[in-house]
Amino acid sequence: KSSLVEMIAPGALVLLTPIIVGLLFGNEVLAGTLAGSLVSGVQVAISASNTGGAWDNAKKYLEAGATEHARLIGGKGTDAHKAAVIGDTVGDPLKDTSGPAINILLKLCAIESVVLAPFFHQQGALLFKLFGAA
Repeated sequence: KSSLVEMIAPGALVLLTPIIVGLLFGNEVLAGTLAGSLVSGVQVAISASNTGGAWDNAKKYLEAGATEHARLIGGKGTDAHKAAVIGDTVGDPLKDTSGPAINILLKLCAIESVVLAPFFHQQGALLFKLFGAA
């Protein structure tokens, strides 16, 4: 239950950012926000997936002991293997869920913006209208 409560703020951030930006600044700024979200989100997703895969492969490398280096570091029961198991525990969810989930968040943000764009075109950019810049 507490994990669902902890996800309220990130979920609200994804859902409310396009609405707030569109209402306060208009479609042009919203397009820039989406571009920035896309560029940074893709980088974070790729990084999360690659990092999780590397941690997962480190444990497999030590357990296989196929190279002299892997045998030198140590197999099961050594401190290196224990550390690799912890890395695998963190790495599996990182590569399997966190990286791919960012794709869904980016799509949600973009679809919400596209659906609400006509409304923002008519009613948005409130700050610019308020201060006479639009």
